[in-house]
Amino acid sequence: MEKYIYEILLNEFQTKDKAIEVYNKSELLQYFNLKSNAIYGNVKTRRSLANWYSLYGILYFYKKHNFTNDKEKYLNFEGFPYTKIFNFMRTLYGGEKLQNHALNSRVNGEFANKIALNPQKSVILINEGKYMIHPDYIYIDGVDLSDIYISVVEKYVSLLIEKDRGLLSNIEELKNEENVDKKKEIISGLLSEDSEARVFEIVAYAVLANYYSKTKIFIGYTKDELKEYYLQLYKTGRTNANDGGIDFVMRPLGRFFQVTESGNYNKYFLDIDKVLKFPITFVVKTNLSKEAIHSELMDYAEIQSGGIKAIKKSYVEAIEDIVTINELKKWLVNITKEDAEKIAEDIELYYKLELNIE
Repeated sequence: MEKYIYEILLNEFQTKDKAIEVYNKSELLQYFNLKSNAIYGNVKTRRSLANWYSLYGILYFYKKHNFTNDKEKYLNFEGFPYTKIFNFMRTLYGGEKLQNHALNSRVNGEFANKIALNPQKSVILINEGKYMIHPDYIYIDGVDLSDIYISVVEKYVSLLIEKDRGLLSNIEELKNEENVDKKKEIISGLLSEDSEARVFEIVAYAVLANYYSKTKIFIGYTKDELKEYYLQLYKTGRTNANDGGIDFVMRPLGRFFQVTESGNYNKYFLDIDKVLKFPITFVVKTNLSKEAIHSELMDYAEIQSGGIKAIKKSYVEAIEDIVTINELKKWLVNITKEDAEKIAEDIELYYKLELNIE
C-alpha cells in the first residue's frame, strides 16, 4: 500500500489494523494504489490521468448530488450524463487533452484484468450514455468509502503537482545557468534510469535533435540536382500521443524513433508491427550498452519468430539503430554553449507543452 493511501486510511479509521483491513477489502483502493507509480521518479508507466479522472468525475458528482451514505437513493439513480463527467474531467489538472477511452472502456478492462475478484462486475456501470460506479465498490462492510476515494485522488494529484513544480524548477535552473559545463551537468542528470518517462523522452529528444542537426547530407533526383540539407528531428507531440509507435520523425531521411524502457521487449516488437516493420531506431532508457540491448533483442526475435528465418529477418531488419543513455551523455560532452542553450530551450518548451503551460 502506498504511504499516502495508508495515511488517509489511518487518519479516518485511527488504527493500523483497521486501515489495512479496509484496504484489503476495497478493490477500488487497490486499483488507485496500482495506478500510483507516476508520483515516483522511476516510473515506467504513464500518468493515466484519464483513468483517475473518470472515476473521480463520477465520485465528485456522487458527492455533489448528496448520494453519500444514502444507498437506497443511489440504487434508484440512473447515472450521470457522459458530457457532464467528461467536461469536468477536462477542467482538472493535466486533463485538457483527455480523450474518452478511459470512461468508456479502459478503466473497466484494466480493473477486470488486474484487480477485480469478480471480473464480470464492472467498476463503472454504463446505462444508455449515463455513468455511475458500482455500489459494491463504494460500500465496504456497509460503510460508504466515497469520501476516502475522493481524498486519495486529490492527494495523488497534489503529489503530481508538487513533482511537476520541482521539475519546472530544475528546468528554470537549467535555462538560467550561464556556465556551459554546469548546463551539461544538469542535462546529464535528467538522463537517468530513474528519470520519469516523460522527462526522459523530452530530454532525449532535445539532445538527439541537437546532435543530428550537425549532420549534413545531399539529396537530389540527379547528380546535377543535389542539394545540401541538415538533418532535422521532429517530435510527434505529447508523450502520451496515440502516434502508432512513432515518437520522433527525422527529415529528410524519414527515420522513425521510439522511446522505450529496457526489458519490455514485447513492447518493442509490438511497435515494429504497428508500423508494418518499417525500420525503427529505439531510444532506450537504460545504462546498459547498445550492444547488450541489441543482443537481447536478437534473442527475443528468435523466440518471437519461432525460428522461421523469414520472420526473424524482417524483425532484425526493422531495428535500425539503438540509442541508450550512454550515447546521449557521450554526445553532450562536446556541445557548445549555444547548443546547450538550444537543448535547454527545447526541454522547457516540450515540458511546458506536456503540462499545458503557456
